[in-house]
Amino acid sequence: MAEVPRRALSVVSSAAMPLDDLLAARTVWRAGRGGGVHHAGEPTGHAALDAVLPTAGWPRKALTELLLPADGIGEITLLLPTLARMTAAGGRVALVAPPYIPYAPAWQGGGLDLAQLEVIDAAPRDALWAFEQCLRSGSCAAVLGWPQTADERALRRLQVAADSGDCCGFALRDARHAVNASPAALRLEYRSEEAAWRVRKCRGGQVPAQPLRLVH
Repeated sequence: MAEVPRRALSVVSSAAMPLDDLLAARTVWRAGRGGGVHHAGEPTGHAALDAVLPTAGWPRKALTELLLPADGIGEITLLLPTLARMTAAGGRVALVAPPYIPYAPAWQGGGLDLAQLEVIDAAPRDALWAFEQCLRSGSCAAVLGWPQTADERALRRLQVAADSGDCCGFALRDARHAVNASPAALRLEYRSEEAAWRVRKCRGGQVPAQPLRLVH
């Protein structure tokens, strides 16, 4: 075994700190815990979901993917408590090229202030660009988009745009994309056979093993 120089031993000894002090100072990375800066989440309005997410809600400055077996399985109802609270506080919510015309009375009945809702009509070839620009603009509290053909590179641009625009981004996509890698901070998949949501990825925390049956 090679001998360690005395001077090196002296330096190590004089710089030594108790492990608890190092952990408290956040100078040591703990195995099993995500790195990077995490932002407090936006409460989802569903206590069971907040309880398992590392940010205790939808991640801010980030992209969330909702992976769906079909349209209209409750994805908008899932988001409405958050969107309603945002608009009540004066935040703007944008829908980019939704697949159906939003039914205003239902959105209003869910507590959303329609004056703060923007619906952006865009052709399929322009929808991804419009989604990114809304996320990046800094003028939206939340942006919903339906980027069905986006690849990992496109999703990464959306994630970066949400971060730079200080926005909650929601990408509503077909469940077939669940097997593909994604840079989204959070991924939820609705499983029809379980009538429940499964967390497939949550940055900064452990993926819960049990599905979540959320009451709409």
